[in-house]
This record gives sequence, C-alpha cells and structure tokens, in this order.
Amino acid sequence: MKFQIRPASEVAIKSKPVRQQQMRQLRQNIRKILIRLDPDISVEGAWDRVTVDVPDGRGLTGQVVDELVRIPGISTIQEVAVYPLVSMDDVAEKAVAAFAASLAGKTFVVRAKRLGDHSFTSIELERFVGGALLQASEAKGVSLKTPDITVRIEVRQGDFLVALRRHRGAGGYPMGSIESVMTLISGGYDSSVAAYLMMRRGLRTHFLFFNLGGTAHEVGVKQVVHYIWQRYGSSHHAKFISVPFDAVVAEIMTSVNHRHWGVVLKREMLRAASAIADENNTMGLVMGDAVAQVSSQTLANLNVVDRACDQVVLRPLISMDKENIIKIARDIGTEPFARTMPEYCGVISQKPATRAKLDRVLHDEEQMNPAVLQQAIDSRTETPVASLMDTMTTPEEVELVPTPGVGDVIIDVRHPSESEQSPLTLTNNEVLHIPFYELNQKIAELPADRQYLLYCDRGSMSRMHAGHLKAEGYGNVKVYTPGR
Repeated sequence: MKFQIRPASEVAIKSKPVRQQQMRQLRQNIRKILIRLDPDISVEGAWDRVTVDVPDGRGLTGQVVDELVRIPGISTIQEVAVYPLVSMDDVAEKAVAAFAASLAGKTFVVRAKRLGDHSFTSIELERFVGGALLQASEAKGVSLKTPDITVRIEVRQGDFLVALRRHRGAGGYPMGSIESVMTLISGGYDSSVAAYLMMRRGLRTHFLFFNLGGTAHEVGVKQVVHYIWQRYGSSHHAKFISVPFDAVVAEIMTSVNHRHWGVVLKREMLRAASAIADENNTMGLVMGDAVAQVSSQTLANLNVVDRACDQVVLRPLISMDKENIIKIARDIGTEPFARTMPEYCGVISQKPATRAKLDRVLHDEEQMNPAVLQQAIDSRTETPVASLMDTMTTPEEVELVPTPGVGDVIIDVRHPSESEQSPLTLTNNEVLHIPFYELNQKIAELPADRQYLLYCDRGSMSRMHAGHLKAEGYGNVKVYTPGR
C-alpha cells in the first residue's frame, strides 16, 4: 500500500527555498514517526508531495493513517494501490474492484493522468474505465462537473495507481519548520488547546508548569502533556519544566493588594517563563488566555501582564469562546483530562481589578522579595516529555501480575483512543475499560470482593494509579504486566 501526501496549502505557496525546507522537514517528521511502526516503511519526497510505501501483508494501514492525520503540515492523505500496467482492460478491472460497490445511487467521474508514452490517451482511458464502471455498478450516472465520487487513476511508464480512500490531514506547517516556543500549561481546557494549536502551526513547544496545587495537580498535568506530545508532536524532543510556585503565591498574598493578586501572579509567571525560555532558546511564550474570560484577561489587565517580560506572548485562543475551546479539546482528546484536572483557586480575590493600572501594580510588586521568585526558578525540574511517564512515583509499592487468575478482572486504564487502536482481548478474564481519569470515581462502584489488575501499554500509568488506590485503602488492586 502506498500513500500520497499533499502538504497544507500554505506550504504550497511559499517561495522555492522555503518550500524545499518545509517539505524536507515534513518528510523527516513523517519518517521519524512511521519508522516506529515498521523500519521497512519508505518515505520519499518530491516537489509537491510525499510518498509513503508500506510493506504489504503487515496490517499497518489503519495505524499509518492514524499517525499521518495527526502530523502537522499535511493537507490530504490518499491511499493508493499500485499495479503493473498490462492493458486498459486490466486497469478497468482493478477500478471496478475498488469502486463498483461504493457507486450505487451516486454519480462519478474518472480522472486519468499519464506520465510517459502509451498506446492510449488519458481521455481514452477515462472513457474506457468509466464505461466499465457504469456497466458493472449501480451508479446513477456520470457527472463531469459535480460528481459524488471521483475515480483517480495515474499511469506511469510500467505501472498504474488507483486512488482509494482519502483522508483529511491536520493542516498547518511541519513541526520544526518554525521557531520553538514555551507553553505555560495548567492541564485545563485552555492551555492544552493553545499548546495543540501552536504545534499544529509548526512550532515545537516545551511545556512549563507552575505548581500551585501540589502533587495531584502535577501528576495530572504530566499526563495531559505526554498525551499531547505523543499524539501531535513526537517528531521532536520537548521538555516538561515544573516550577514550585507555592512560595511565590504566599509572597503575593502577603505583600500585594488583594485586588491585584491575579494580575501579579500572571506577571510573576511571565517573568519566570521568560528567564527559563531564554535558557532554552525559545522565541515566544504561549498562554491560554481568551479575552474577558476571567478578570485577569481583560484587555487592560493583559496589557499590564505583558509588560512583565520582553518575550513575545502568543495567545491563540484570544477571540474564542469556551464552547469552541471545549469542542477543540474534545476533538483532540484532551477534554477528559481537563474535565477531571484538579484545580487550584487560592489566588482569587473577592473584588479583582479589571482595569489594573501599571503604576499601582508596580508599587505593589516593590513590596515583594525578588529572591522568592528567583528561588522558584532555580528549584525547577526539567524532564524530557518522552520519558515523563517513567518519572512518576507512586505512594505505595504494588504487585505486578504477569498471568492473571481466572477470577481476576482486568481494568484497561488507557485513553479510549489508545485502547481502540490496540484493543486488549483476554479469553479467561473480564476486561473493563475505565480510563485513568475516571478511575478514582468508578473504582468505588465495583464489587469489593474481586481482585482488579490495572493495565496500560508501558505499565507506568497503571503502576502509578494502582499505587494511589492502594494508598487510599484498596488492597485488591494490582498491576497486569503481560510478557514480563
């Protein structure tokens, strides 16, 4: 099976050197990701397309499509079947086999393209194949201008291609073809969607987390960061940077007028983010603000906030409403994370300023000890996102079970998209699908006289959650580790 990949339209209109650079980057990104599925997958490029050749008989088509539709910079993915060129009769036979069943009650048109010398013209091939399809199917008829289905055939010197299913890509620019940025991430709807939109635009992003809510919040943010990176940005290295910010919050609440708490907190975050970004060679900071969504996001307050640093602050959600943001979160798979993410609301004043004045905010900040912010910056931890799940510690040691007992119940805690792509099937055991973000709520509803084995692909997520459940008194929870 072959795939013909067209770049996003914005790539196609670039100047020659820029387009060459972006097409080269796109090929590299595709190759990095698909080689994990099978090292024999071939990725080749041309001026206007990328061709992916997947070895036959390995059952990889669905997985390849799933990966390709999430790679930034791709407009369309066309599945293509390749055959040796024998005759027009053989071309028509292959086209009938591929399309006859789908033409019932619909109009169609055949579009043929030839490269090389042949005994027939493109128009003759189109008419011949179209006649064969009309005779062999229950098609409504041929429509040259507005067909329901277009049958595309490309004839080369010694073979021909029949275009099969067509898939819409993510669009945007290839990851890494533009500068890097630092996304301030809280794990909620807004910051997660903002990170995705920047990645889709071709900007590699590191993830910066200001820990205000303790271990539970940090664990939740690590999970959503790993998910976003794995699905949309794994062609490039990225860092997860965690800054302990509780002391900064305490300093704000004791030194700053309560009406300015929210604005000053954002300014302190930008100061820290700017310093960390400079050390990581990133060119901008990304925030999930939407204008007027909360008091600190009025235009007046955003103006005051942005003056805390010299880095450009990017806000891809600035004009979106919450409904649109949640829809995107649902589409990209981060909505379940955001819905169950622990929240920190300690820096909320009763009457926050909506039109903060810079001079008054600066006066408040002069009362703060600047060493507290510097200490937070110096105490940060940096972890490669690729190994993020391996760094999570569990509060309790849990037993690993390679072979479950007959009465054991397996709980698949993976994200639904992962379990659908690679289903867990066992003959002798009941398998429950409870994503990790629903586990704490649903575990209490399960019968207490059964033993439950948590499962995920790598074992890190299952061990972490099993440890937390054990610490909460669930002694009947262990981890299923097949093949270990």
